[in-house]
Amino acid sequence: MALSLLERVQSWIFRAFMGALFGLFQALSSRNCDRRKLPPVENPLLTLSALQLARKIRRREVTSLEVVQAYIDRIQEVNPLINAMVKDRFAAALQEASQVDKLIEEETGGEEVLADRLPLLGVPLSVKESFALQGMPQATGLVSRRGVVAVVDAPPVALLKRAGAIPLGVTNTSELCMWSESHNHLYGITRNPYDLERVPGGSSGGEGSLLASAGAVIGMGSDIGGSIRMPCFFNGIFGHKTTSGLVSSDNQHPPVSGRFEEYLSLGPMCRYAEDLLPMLQIMAGPNAHRLSLSEKVDLKKLRFFTVPHDGGSVVTSPVNSQLLQVQRQVVERLESDLGVRVEEVRFHELRYGFQIWDTYMGLPDDEGVPPQRFGDLLGAPGHPVWPVWELVKWMLGKSDHTMAAIGLAMFEKTQPAAAPASILRHKEKLQREVEELLGTDGVLLYPTHPNMAPKHHHPLFRPFDFAYTGIFNILGLPVTQVPLGLSREGLPMGVQLIAGKLQDRLPLALALHLEKSFGGWRDPGAQMGAQMRGPK
Repeated sequence: MALSLLERVQSWIFRAFMGALFGLFQALSSRNCDRRKLPPVENPLLTLSALQLARKIRRREVTSLEVVQAYIDRIQEVNPLINAMVKDRFAAALQEASQVDKLIEEETGGEEVLADRLPLLGVPLSVKESFALQGMPQATGLVSRRGVVAVVDAPPVALLKRAGAIPLGVTNTSELCMWSESHNHLYGITRNPYDLERVPGGSSGGEGSLLASAGAVIGMGSDIGGSIRMPCFFNGIFGHKTTSGLVSSDNQHPPVSGRFEEYLSLGPMCRYAEDLLPMLQIMAGPNAHRLSLSEKVDLKKLRFFTVPHDGGSVVTSPVNSQLLQVQRQVVERLESDLGVRVEEVRFHELRYGFQIWDTYMGLPDDEGVPPQRFGDLLGAPGHPVWPVWELVKWMLGKSDHTMAAIGLAMFEKTQPAAAPASILRHKEKLQREVEELLGTDGVLLYPTHPNMAPKHHHPLFRPFDFAYTGIFNILGLPVTQVPLGLSREGLPMGVQLIAGKLQDRLPLALALHLEKSFGGWRDPGAQMGAQMRGPK
């Protein structure tokens, strides 16, 4: 359905206004370019999946100490360029790796016993700084939280450690995990390894950048508007937003309030698709049985659908032609490889994706308590931030906050007191139509973002493009993010795979298939000379 005349006028005004602001930004910006390149991966241990590393460690083909040291060396090589890891625990990790090697030497039950009890034994892990990792900072990008150190492990961190994984350190986020660029005045700005002038996404951008740089093999993120999927998309790696409520969100900052628990998902991020399912099995803990992850998936018996764009939202950018083309290539590969028919469908309500996300994020909980305001969290533990004053301070170079955080605090001041009834109806209609379409055997292809990784600070002028990911947080559906090669500019492309609630195993299985077809992760250091594009 085409946009109405009013919607076309609104779209033109919005884009003209943002275009004028962007032009002003360009005129005032420094023209200095960062042309440095990442070195290619040379240690073969860095090109193995977590499952492969764990198997080799258990079989004594390589020591955990060797693996951990290889990743420490790589982090020390790339982190000065990407600024992804903000605090390391290398000495502790090496000590833990030595203990793993000693445990394996003394184990008398055999490899199978270790695989069952400690499936990730000796494998390095990176952790998003918003998760509590005992002994590590947990500031979530706030200068006012400098010095806050976690005294416990967040539940999913504890579960991964209990499975044998060894944390190497914590990675950068946006302020309070509420922006699509991982930049703050405490740790600085994180860069995309494929182009240091571009964003790695947010809020799990530190994880995405480090993983793509081969500074980690597995990591973990949180996602309330795309904070796993956008960094995975921009950095060309795999990630999974779980069905809502499966992985505990305890001991992360900021804490959930309002109805956030219904929209927030925690999940795995990794370079190799085969690591997604075992990580999810571990992170879900007592809820893992609800997903039937051990049940075999026959892709030929699934139903597939594709939606090329949101139908022309007033506030989102048009989808890049290269992303439209690569999604069509996925359709063609599925039809030729599996002998299935992929049906193109449209949902009129997707064009209201941002408005739906924004409205539902502001709803009160069952007791009528509204979510904690972003401006209050920015000012904690002191008084709430006054965004207009912070803007003045920012223009004078005196604010502790980024323009993105200040802008969000200002935007929330404009929110209506009551949720618009029309938006509530759009959401309920979309929820009903999508769930009826997918059932228990359907998978939907949908763009992750209208464009490949933008340059630093450019998301300020395209603030609502995250609606392509955020809408599925409100719908509570599981989504797997899959890389699909590189664009003509050498930037990662990808697609979201969406399934019905608790059907997480379906997009995870399809991710394995698409990794074989499209090549999966590409070493950013090796792409500088000869860029690889499209399917193999």
